[in-house]
Amino acid sequence: MRSLIHLFGAGLLYALSLAAADAATGGDPVAVTQVDVELCLAATADDDVDKAATACAAVIDNEKTAKEDLIKALIARGALLARHDQVDRAIADDSRALLLDPTLADIFNARGELWLKKGDKPKAVQDFGAALKIDPNHAKAKANHKAMARELERIGAQMAVAGKPSFNCARARRAVERAICGNRELADLDREIFASNARVIRTARNADEAKALQREQDEFIARRNAGFGRPGYDLKKAMQERLQRLNGVGGY
Repeated sequence: MRSLIHLFGAGLLYALSLAAADAATGGDPVAVTQVDVELCLAATADDDVDKAATACAAVIDNEKTAKEDLIKALIARGALLARHDQVDRAIADDSRALLLDPTLADIFNARGELWLKKGDKPKAVQDFGAALKIDPNHAKAKANHKAMARELERIGAQMAVAGKPSFNCARARRAVERAICGNRELADLDREIFASNARVIRTARNADEAKALQREQDEFIARRNAGFGRPGYDLKKAMQERLQRLNGVGGY
């Protein structure tokens, strides 16, 4: 009997405490304050960095912000940061938005352009490719991906010949040729001289001019072969001067 009395008393106290709480709040549940994402969007649209910093943080840092509003705020702030060359912070916002919604082709492309600003070409190509997987007709991503693919192909081709001269080192017989084969910088210079000489001959105004240009190249090679190993002869300097002349510095 006593236990029933105690149980009844406890229940009565709980009911009284609820009644008191309702009385204190007017009987209505406590409302959750909703942060207005439009303030963030307006500030970023106006390019107002100071106002956007407060308005967007209020949305992004609020745990109760709806997913859709959070994505909007992240994208808007990321674009603002990108416009003001805060690349790392812009990438962070875009990355968070993509985690929430990995179907945003525009944001993959935007982040790709930011990676490009940082000089990270592989990540840029990856993001442009991701944008195209989502939207194969995305014009900006398509142009960016094509340009980067060409650039990476060019870099790959350069890396393939880096440190290699214009001639076959396996057939090198002269001391100067072996010296060029044994030095990456000299090998690169030799290859550049060869390519530049081919270019000026290809663009010669007529056959006589082309012959004269080739004769000058042959004379340089002859001087190089004869001068190498002699006191005071600087092979690297001679090659640099020849390249400068071919490329128009004090020459054509």
